[in-house]
Amino acid sequence: MPNSSPAHILQGAALLQRFQALDRFLIDHQALWRPRPFTHYPSLPWEAEHPQLATWLRVQSLEHAEAAHNQPHLLHAPAPFPQLAAQAHHLSQISELTRSPANALPPRFSADVPGRKWQQIDAFARSLNFTHAPQHWLDWCAGKGHLGRRLAHNGADLSCLEYDPQLVNSGQQLSHKLGIHASHIEQDVLADDAIAQLQARHTPVALHACGELHMRLLQLASQAGCQQLAVAPCCYNRISTANYQPLSISAQASTLRLSLDDLGLPLSETVTAGARVRRQRDQSMARRLAFDLLQRKLRGIDEYLPTPSLPATWLDKAFADYCRDLAALKQLPVPGAEDWQQLEQQGWQRLSEVRNLELLRGLFRRPLELWLLLDRCLFLQEQGYSVRLGTFCAPQQSPRNLLLLAER
Repeated sequence: MPNSSPAHILQGAALLQRFQALDRFLIDHQALWRPRPFTHYPSLPWEAEHPQLATWLRVQSLEHAEAAHNQPHLLHAPAPFPQLAAQAHHLSQISELTRSPANALPPRFSADVPGRKWQQIDAFARSLNFTHAPQHWLDWCAGKGHLGRRLAHNGADLSCLEYDPQLVNSGQQLSHKLGIHASHIEQDVLADDAIAQLQARHTPVALHACGELHMRLLQLASQAGCQQLAVAPCCYNRISTANYQPLSISAQASTLRLSLDDLGLPLSETVTAGARVRRQRDQSMARRLAFDLLQRKLRGIDEYLPTPSLPATWLDKAFADYCRDLAALKQLPVPGAEDWQQLEQQGWQRLSEVRNLELLRGLFRRPLELWLLLDRCLFLQEQGYSVRLGTFCAPQQSPRNLLLLAER
């Protein structure tokens, strides 16, 4: 794999080479990354084969899991963890795209944008090095069009497609106020008539458009003959089918079949949550895990029962009321006399175990994300594009920091 050694921008033949290596890695080890510790109780299928690793992970603290979450490959855990970590890390290496020098825009351009979002927009814009300067930007799933305005500030034309009429109106007002020549258009990009909005002279861009929304862009832009495009995908699991439908011939030929649960794995990395948000998340998960033990008893069925996402106000309830209300919501028998304190404690204990067992799955987050991105790259290559894949910002700014650049 000469071109797939650490830190390359992936392009040309290296795209397929890396895809095939990732495909083998993910297929060979799917028994380790497919089962979710949150839903499997009391043990995961792989624990019998790797008892030493399972025992070691289960006795670690919640703080240990939190500290190791973003860099599981640095963990000194029993075999086969270090070997898998080294392989996953090697296969995930990809370098930063060349960035143009920072040119400070007047502060009014970023006035309406949260700080981290503006950093992402600016890094994305500075990574768009095309052979020919774009004449007409098309901001896909534009929201208020902040990205489009950042790109068109020097006088290029701009079209912004957005589904939400309120965002369309706000965006049009902002563009007018900033003197940007922009058309903000209300458009459902998944509708049949979306193709009419794309022309060969357009350069479509999408920053963190979810699953089906950015996949649709790749299909329509290549159909419309767009000469260049740039996409930083997000939320691979936001699709309307029960399983992933690969785009490229290579991915279609793979035996890897991905469910919605599988597609959620790359999104399980968190780098931006504050302490209060993390505390709420932990309490919510500990309670869910405790309720899982209770529902197994109430139903007399030893399997996981999905529960809906609940408003944060549910965490203000006493734990016993939380469980009774959730049992009623799921139409389960009314809980009898329970040792609520012990049950809540079991929930926290399970959370600690689940989080540490998740560290093994965590090794496969980036490899799976790269596999999905390379499916998109190979599809565009098949459509006659020259494609580059690299990172456009630091993971601290956004864990979804991979950017695909394509030009004909």
